Amino acid sequence: MTEPIQTGEYRDLLSEALDEAVDADTSPPTPNTLFMPDSHRTALYVDNTVVLGGRGVGKTFWYRSLLDDRLRAYAAEEYRINRLNRLTVSPGHGADMDSARYPSRMLLSRLIDDGTDPYTLWYAVLLTALGQPEVCALTDWRDRAAWVHSHPGPAQLTVERADLEANGENTVRLLLFDALEHLHPQPAERDRMVAALLRLALEMRIGTRNIRFKVFLRPDMFRNATLLFPDASKLAGTATDLPWAPVNLYGLFFHTLGNQDSEIARRFRTVTGGWQPDSDSLRYTPPSDVSGDRKVQADLFTRIAGPYMGSNFRKGSTYSWLPNHLMDGKEVISPRSFLKTLAVAAAVTRDEYATHDRALHYEAIQKGVQKASEVRVREAAEDLPWTARAVTLLKGLQVPIGRNWVRHHWTEAGLPDLLREDMARSATAGDQQEPRTGPRDPDDLDGLINELVDLGLMSERSENRVDMPDIFRLYLGIGRLGGVRKAP
Repeated sequence: MTEPIQTGEYRDLLSEALDEAVDADTSPPTPNTLFMPDSHRTALYVDNTVVLGGRGVGKTFWYRSLLDDRLRAYAAEEYRINRLNRLTVSPGHGADMDSARYPSRMLLSRLIDDGTDPYTLWYAVLLTALGQPEVCALTDWRDRAAWVHSHPGPAQLTVERADLEANGENTVRLLLFDALEHLHPQPAERDRMVAALLRLALEMRIGTRNIRFKVFLRPDMFRNATLLFPDASKLAGTATDLPWAPVNLYGLFFHTLGNQDSEIARRFRTVTGGWQPDSDSLRYTPPSDVSGDRKVQADLFTRIAGPYMGSNFRKGSTYSWLPNHLMDGKEVISPRSFLKTLAVAAAVTRDEYATHDRALHYEAIQKGVQKASEVRVREAAEDLPWTARAVTLLKGLQVPIGRNWVRHHWTEAGLPDLLREDMARSATAGDQQEPRTGPRDPDDLDGLINELVDLGLMSERSENRVDMPDIFRLYLGIGRLGGVRKAP
């Protein structure tokens, strides 16, 4: 009989597992990190061109997983999508440097600023992936785009031939596109480039049987780009996302614990029971109750963190409290925020609550949420700086709050003028600046609130009031009656 895992052993396992899991952007996916929630199945359908998601939900993870033959085979088996076994996959754009497959970030901006048509440029990327000999013989992307512009007939003929060859081989040529927020420092140009990419993706989806694009994209960028070409609605109908329900988040957490290469992880698999190894024992699949049953998960998490977020049930259960305080106004929870919270909680418990009888102390979990809030606000400021400008001006207030009070404080602080100044600086920023964008209308304060609601930084309440989720308000120092307090 296996001995129960002790508190100190759980702490060692948490530290071992979570330190690597929170930095998935720089760590490529591997068999043991490949967790596949049922809700992500449609994102892997070959004919679903657009996969939407904010930061940390798994866009880059799936982009890289689909590029890996072995990981793609795992996904084909687990999701029962046999078509994934009949793909030839190429990167069309990503965070990785791969100048032979697509232009670098710096070169893309220069090409567009010098007048290169973005549609022609993406067509050159496509022909490069298809191995068009004359295009591949050119080493400069400016020359490749110029070849496409000068040879529209041969360019289309290459696509037609590749489609026929793929059909004869019973394969699909799939191009993947990620990290599109870095296409150009100016949002208007970036949106134009994304629109051109989506236009070409739609043409391949409609005009060929065996050439497909899969574009991983932020929802706000998709909305902006689809305003720029008339047939965008045809893509919107097949767009999908990467949702994470609380049960999926805990499934990811336990999958991460059980897939470590250590004796404690082996004992964890034995104690929880039913884990299935692959043929090389590189990946262990948790049993369905550990990955998808709320009661089983809650019981297991109680062993690690205790039952309550305080001394009794009035403080709430640890299992439900954690995801409830990490979701944004659209009830979206980033798995990166979830794992980051647990990583911080494990470190704080080890440093400040070493004698606690559980591996995680409830106050350490609260501090983990506060750290996750800091990260999410900074991410929002990087993606859409105007949102951080707007919500920061509400510091010191308490939510829920009436729309009229929000408008009053923004007016007193001169928010419309501040936003116009930011947008003017953005319009003259050099190539080294990060992408910047502004709201639709800086003077429409109700419209600003609606945009923040649409982005998940706020949520609607009754009686013409709005709320702000903990994942944003904690770092901003915005109060909430009965909510988690920010640490001093």
